[in-house]
Amino acid sequence: MSEVLFYHLTRQPLEQALPGLLETCLGRGWRCVVQAGSRERCEALDSWLWTYRDDAFLPHGTAADGHAEAQPVYLTDGEENPNGAVVRFLVDRASPPDLTPYQRGVFLFDGQDPDAVADARRHWKAMKEAGHDITYWQQNEAGRWEKKA
Repeated sequence: MSEVLFYHLTRQPLEQALPGLLETCLGRGWRCVVQAGSRERCEALDSWLWTYRDDAFLPHGTAADGHAEAQPVYLTDGEENPNGAVVRFLVDRASPPDLTPYQRGVFLFDGQDPDAVADARRHWKAMKEAGHDITYWQQNEAGRWEKKA
């Protein structure tokens, strides 16, 4: 089964938290898919990841860029995995595909959005029932991740 991590955003928005998590994955040699809740959000994340920091480069692409199989990070609003990713990020309440083929599934959810929290709880229950190894992480006062469960 896959390792499934739930990241509860309480101090930083997704735009600040996601790049660091992606950088960690790429540093470990893992390819990633980021599944957003809508095409518009996917396009916004694509633009953001090119400019989030002046001194960093986070290689990524979308279907519009072509060569999806060569992208270290692939952004989508669908269930495809054209780059052979081993980590799947689910953001903005995206509905997960079967996470069994992945080493890790990562749910990032906004703690200020009651609907997002309710969705995360529902996904937690479903992932647990499916037999995945589940952990829950929350941001502390400094914005660092602390394992809570």
